[in-house]
Amino acid sequence: MPPSRYVRPTRSLPPPIPPLLQPQPPLAPLLPPVHVIDLMTEEGSAVFGAAWRVKEAKLVECPALSDARPEFKTTYDLEPHAELLGFDDSGWDVVPPTDLGGKRGGGMVSFFWFRTILTIPASAQGFETAAAKAVLRVNVDDYAEVWVNGELPRASGRPSPAAVQGFNMPNRLVLGNNLVSPGEKFEIAVFAINGPISAAPANFLWFREAKVEFFR
Repeated sequence: MPPSRYVRPTRSLPPPIPPLLQPQPPLAPLLPPVHVIDLMTEEGSAVFGAAWRVKEAKLVECPALSDARPEFKTTYDLEPHAELLGFDDSGWDVVPPTDLGGKRGGGMVSFFWFRTILTIPASAQGFETAAAKAVLRVNVDDYAEVWVNGELPRASGRPSPAAVQGFNMPNRLVLGNNLVSPGEKFEIAVFAINGPISAAPANFLWFREAKVEFFR
């Protein structure tokens, strides 16, 4: 289980599994879904009991890793680390689903967190969810990283559905162990990025899509 408290690293560490040996995250089907719930509506979010909370994220200067080259004294980290399972977002602003698409951030290079918990219902607007495949579809203008239950599904050199997909492209993550069951809970943390970072846009962050797609 991922840690519930962030500990900033002080020196470089190899990944627990070599990147090219990481298991491939499950990929969402390419066929059209049989049922779709729009989380950017009051009715859609209510299906999953979802309450959306948001907070701006910032880069903060911190000491460089101890084994960095001597000319590098400092580096940067992110605050808050809201990807953690069980992160306390109770003090964050609550936004209605209909305002997920509102502009956020100050423009240029900016970052924002969106968090919620999705609980799989027995019936999703008339669709029986037991033994269905559920896919979370998130599209952020411009980029997104999507954490589910404290994990960011990714693999080096292969499609990684939770990592940045490209400019204004959707992330599509299979929820759970391939098939879902009523009552399952998924803690979602979406890290939104305004970009391209090296060509900071005179624009803002926008949530374009937030849906749950069901497949049989």
